Amino acid sequence: MPVIYPQANLSPVLFIPHGGGPLPLLGDPGHQQLIDFLQGISTRIPMPSAICVVSAHWEESTVTITSGASPTLIYDYYGFPKSAYAVHYPAPGSPDLAHKIFAVLQQNGITARLDEQRGFDHGLFVPLKLMFPDATIPCIQLSLLNNLDPAAHIEIGKALRPLRQDNILFIGSGFSFHNLPAFFAGKPSTDKQNNAFETWLIDTCTNHTLSFDDRTSRLINWDRAPAARYCHPREEHLLPLHVCAGLSDKAAVLMFEGEVLGKRTSGFIWDL
Repeated sequence: MPVIYPQANLSPVLFIPHGGGPLPLLGDPGHQQLIDFLQGISTRIPMPSAICVVSAHWEESTVTITSGASPTLIYDYYGFPKSAYAVHYPAPGSPDLAHKIFAVLQQNGITARLDEQRGFDHGLFVPLKLMFPDATIPCIQLSLLNNLDPAAHIEIGKALRPLRQDNILFIGSGFSFHNLPAFFAGKPSTDKQNNAFETWLIDTCTNHTLSFDDRTSRLINWDRAPAARYCHPREEHLLPLHVCAGLSDKAAVLMFEGEVLGKRTSGFIWDL
């Protein structure tokens, strides 16, 4: 596949499905398409100087940023083999970047705080271990807001736009489909509700005829989309996408469309 070069010296923005817990790192067959996709990303985009991950697995009442120099890992999954709790991803933190993001958010009227003690959850280390296995790129995490307000998450992305000139790769780590009982209910990938929402989401994110305001309106009112609450009974795995969409005023490009645990799911990139 060709290398993707961002426009206007801006680093690209990615929304990726991160899979079910540590299963991508355990070689689960139901994740093979996702594993192949994540392992190939680093050959398709410029190498970032730092990475900021918005993880579906961290919610706070105020936007919070990891600011420690050497974050530990948080094994925030349960019931997996012992090897899942022996995963290492010793990427350094970036206190300087954390303070820069804190300042930019504050300047844009978004209350934020720094957390020097929090480690990296699996929304960061599972996909990044496949994407950038050397673990040498400094990383930070940015929390979601626990009010789950879609408009507020788009505003967070908009506030962070200037930092894309600094070769920072922003990644929304979530899932375009996240109904845990449905994953294990044995329904095939012809699940009509799954397909209806994915079709809507792909059109919303990639349709170049939509203005930024139209796209934003759709994403704010995402729960009116076909089968929205079936695909996302709770929206924490979708909201990292809203931050990504706010980071660019352009339509996205569909970067991944495949099956994870038998369900259709998507990944996007902004500003090719």
